Amino acid sequence: MKEAKSELILINISGPDKSGITASLTGILARHNADILDIGQADIHHTLSMGILFKTDSRSSGEILKELLFVTNELNVHVQFNVISEEEYNNWVGRQGKNRYIITLLGRRITAQQIAAVASIITEQGLNIEIITRLTGRMPLDERIQPLAKGCIEFSVRGTIDDREKMQSDFMKLASELNFDISLQEDTMYRRSRRLICFDMDSTLIRTEVIDELADRAGVGEEVRRITESAMRGEIDFKESFTRRVALLKGLDVSVMKEIAENLPITEGVERLMEVLKRSGYKTAILSGGFTYFGNYLKQRFGFDYVYANELEVGEDGKLTGRYVGDIVDGTRKKELLRLLAQVENINIAQTIAVGDGANDLPMLSEAGLGIAFHAKPKVKAEAQQSISTIGIDGVLYFLGFKDSYIKM
Repeated sequence: MKEAKSELILINISGPDKSGITASLTGILARHNADILDIGQADIHHTLSMGILFKTDSRSSGEILKELLFVTNELNVHVQFNVISEEEYNNWVGRQGKNRYIITLLGRRITAQQIAAVASIITEQGLNIEIITRLTGRMPLDERIQPLAKGCIEFSVRGTIDDREKMQSDFMKLASELNFDISLQEDTMYRRSRRLICFDMDSTLIRTEVIDELADRAGVGEEVRRITESAMRGEIDFKESFTRRVALLKGLDVSVMKEIAENLPITEGVERLMEVLKRSGYKTAILSGGFTYFGNYLKQRFGFDYVYANELEVGEDGKLTGRYVGDIVDGTRKKELLRLLAQVENINIAQTIAVGDGANDLPMLSEAGLGIAFHAKPKVKAEAQQSISTIGIDGVLYFLGFKDSYIKM
């Protein structure tokens, strides 16, 4: 008897979603000993879109298609059949070796204009969009009901980028023009196994610079702020600026630190971010050019694992001396601490994340596997790998691939 020829058949199913559709369709294939080569399914507002590519022999294919037509009619869904040639299938298999990238769009709202513009850049670079996933919950129709709502969608794309530097530049320009954030990451094993995340504190975890708060109490607020802003823009050396600012705090009673700590303006999303990171097994650290007193306050409140910051010297009279104790935690030290913590936790540096806003954060942002500039100064945003400027710091979770449906508090 002549051996039956194999056939590759792609079925596409669409229609109202309901329980039992997948079981019914795959049950037919199982009874005929068909091999499933690929399968995918999506549900958009209770409307099913599903594809199954299977291999069977030519003697069974007619009976399979007949049974599929019968059951899809009963289930009130539409089915379409396409025969796939071996050449087409082998070409598809060959594409699996190409690079995969994850492109994440993030903002208070995601618009058709934003998606269309991003998709055009993806096409220009010779990439193919394979999967689009919504990571956030559904947006409210009335934005006044939920003013801090956020939207995020993720593109999984495959191919070889023609010019990555230009693609990154085009994305950043587009994000600035259309008011959203965008992330481009290579989809490697390290992206899926991040384990350590290090944060700057001032203007990152809190919406202020603590040294400015102390300066206000000491009556030198304007002078200190001018130095702080210049340092954050990278115009003067951090060590020099830090020494000058701390000197201006001489004579301030140490008791004011408790009052400042208890009234720190916490950045939007910190509580949610820390709850999810701790529940997911991440190690977290504060690496700050600010002060240990306030870092330890946040550690106790939110459960950070490590705090490294600067120690103010206190005199016997309970007042600040205008000096500090030990080495300054500047940009270079932050980078060193990031590497040290990775070693302590026995993880690859590619599994680390750093989040900060100032010029002194750039060394650790560039060293980390994923560096994120958060509501950062223009120079920092221009040099960082990724940035978030439109929503709270819990937006970091979406760059890590978390979905709202998995991380509800």
